[in-house]
Amino acid sequence: MKTKLTIVAALAFAAAAGADEGQWQPHQLTQLQDEFDRVGIELPASQVADLNQYPLNAVVGLGYCSASFVSPKGLVVTNHHCAYGAIQNNSTPDNNLIAKGFLAGTMAGELPAGPQERLYVTESVEDVTAQVTGSLADDLHGKARYDAIAAKRKALIGECETDPNYRCSVRAFHHGLEYFLIKQLMIKDVRLVYAPAEALGNFGGDIDNFEYPRHTADFTFVRGYVGKDGKPAEYSEDNVPYQPKSFLKVNASGVKLGDGVLVAGYPGRTSRYKLADEVNYSANWYYPTLLDTYYMTLDTIAEATNGREAAEVKYASRVKSINNRLKKLLGLQDGFKATDIEGIKRAQEQQYLNWFGKEPSRQSYTVAHQQLQALLTDAHAQQQRQFYYNYAINSDLLNAAIRLYRLAKENEKPDAEREMGYQQRDLPMLKARLQRLQTKFDPQVDQALWASYLATYVKQDAARHVADLDKALGLNSQISNAELKALVADIYDKTELADADTRVAWIGKATSDFEQSTDPLIQLAVALYDANMTIEAEQKEMAGRLAEVRPQYMEAVIAYNNAQGKPVYPDANSTLRVSYAQVDGYPAADGVYKTPFTSLRGLVAKHTGEKPFIATDKVLMAHQNKAYGDYYRGDLGLAAVTCGLLSFGCEATAARPLEVNSVPVNFLSSADTTGGNSGSPVMNGKGELVGLNFDSTYESITKDWYFNGKITRAIHVDIRYVLWLMTEVDNAGYLLDEMTLVQ
Repeated sequence: MKTKLTIVAALAFAAAAGADEGQWQPHQLTQLQDEFDRVGIELPASQVADLNQYPLNAVVGLGYCSASFVSPKGLVVTNHHCAYGAIQNNSTPDNNLIAKGFLAGTMAGELPAGPQERLYVTESVEDVTAQVTGSLADDLHGKARYDAIAAKRKALIGECETDPNYRCSVRAFHHGLEYFLIKQLMIKDVRLVYAPAEALGNFGGDIDNFEYPRHTADFTFVRGYVGKDGKPAEYSEDNVPYQPKSFLKVNASGVKLGDGVLVAGYPGRTSRYKLADEVNYSANWYYPTLLDTYYMTLDTIAEATNGREAAEVKYASRVKSINNRLKKLLGLQDGFKATDIEGIKRAQEQQYLNWFGKEPSRQSYTVAHQQLQALLTDAHAQQQRQFYYNYAINSDLLNAAIRLYRLAKENEKPDAEREMGYQQRDLPMLKARLQRLQTKFDPQVDQALWASYLATYVKQDAARHVADLDKALGLNSQISNAELKALVADIYDKTELADADTRVAWIGKATSDFEQSTDPLIQLAVALYDANMTIEAEQKEMAGRLAEVRPQYMEAVIAYNNAQGKPVYPDANSTLRVSYAQVDGYPAADGVYKTPFTSLRGLVAKHTGEKPFIATDKVLMAHQNKAYGDYYRGDLGLAAVTCGLLSFGCEATAARPLEVNSVPVNFLSSADTTGGNSGSPVMNGKGELVGLNFDSTYESITKDWYFNGKITRAIHVDIRYVLWLMTEVDNAGYLLDEMTLVQ
């Protein structure tokens, strides 16, 4: 009877996991109170939906990752890999903070994260669809439509940013069916506070990336500072810690199997509503082509930095990022083979079409689907034509030159008419990017990368070549790799843009200054301007055409789902979203069930003493001495439930759990996440911090296209492991004094 009950309970968990799909806009949560009740979220959905209430007003964006405030003194916790650039920014071969970790000890010891680092706090989200698309003429198509939408977005942003302390954006949702104006407080002074050694923060390295079980301390603390008047300010020693409106309480008791959790953050991009044709194109051309480029890039960096530690430090963050993207692409390819996502999409589209055809009033939906299919053929051909050229001009210094000349050209227009990214509001970040390049750039590596990209470009068919680039560099299909390397080396010998001050000094110069320059990279940027603008115009033409057809198709998809009584969340677009879920394991393969928790015991067992499986001496000693503090857990096995899920007649019972009891390290949940959710706070039903999202399982990678609730799992750092490291290993208890810990 005991076994039967546990199987029933386990199947209930599995069924619930299948329904946990959705990266919801905050305002949509009010429709989901029943789902909150089902998974065990105690906070009212209406409270979680409110940006001005706890807990969402404590959630932070970094511009590329997510984070949360955890103290009244602006202390923020995110992932180690999200703060990697800040750690790298303060590392040298003689003081490699990446390798050894960092603990400030006091606020005075906290280090500038870098001129580009920002904290973004979303304060308001307003539906502005009527203002953006409501008055567009029916005969406005292609680039004209794109430009009209861009002009309306810029006008709304301009009205919103009357206070320079705020950053506003107008984002498209449901692929342009809706637009929302998002207003975010922008904190400009961010400092590094505490980061574990890379051996812990990246335990398992690329081998374990997207894999489970995991044993990774993927967390780092930073702090936001503002001027003495409480307003955001650039870095200054006189600045004071920011006082957030709210900060997350930290639940030191953590979670157990079946607990409901919330994950809030800024997921980057998903493709849940794209067509089967787009799956086919990505699987058969785009992803394989990207993979080849990533492999070549990594090999080139490895060769160019070999034996040069300073260069390795500068490119560590880039290598880590590329490896992550590469592993994800491999997972997508494997996932497409394991699950016929293209077939699932085609069957889904046929369901839509059948429903569309039942009523004459829905005929326009069928037409929108047909038009979108036809348009995608042209869009894919365009991307193939431009792909290799985009890499052929992808050197750090050439990119800087191209951006600077474009700025000069845009400066000839009134600010409101300039391209987004080149307006007055963008100059501080542009300057910071040019300065920050110095910590991430090595001339020898940049030359090697550019030469390798050019070598691939010249091998392409003539239809994929850009005449202005070929003419400017004297490129042809017979040019050798050695000649390309010599060509690039000669340009780098003569350019002055490798110097940060020189790069920054070009900001604000007139186009005539660029056109009269003898610097070879500036000359090349000028020579490529017309070609680049032609390509940009082609891209805008396609974007404008898609912006007319995709919203019509999304309207059809939403109508179909609403008819089935289902709310529809938009594809991820780097805006604040909330997912609900339960702590749960999953059946990874026939006869293989992965339990929801990993432990310190498992980490020590995985330790080999060689990268990437190195547990630091302090961790090994603490484990040997059983210095678990308050964080040892004897209930991590839960074998009766996990074996019950398998229904394979497992003999373990609750009275005899599997031997995984120790300090919990990582755990799984059915949360719907993707890139950008890294660092997202994982909260219990009361909105208290219990973990940090940092990865997905390998079987889950295809969730960007299709959410399979049976196997889709997100991987989280257990907050109990973070607290254990802070108290028993790294002596970071002083930070706990400013946090609110609850049991």
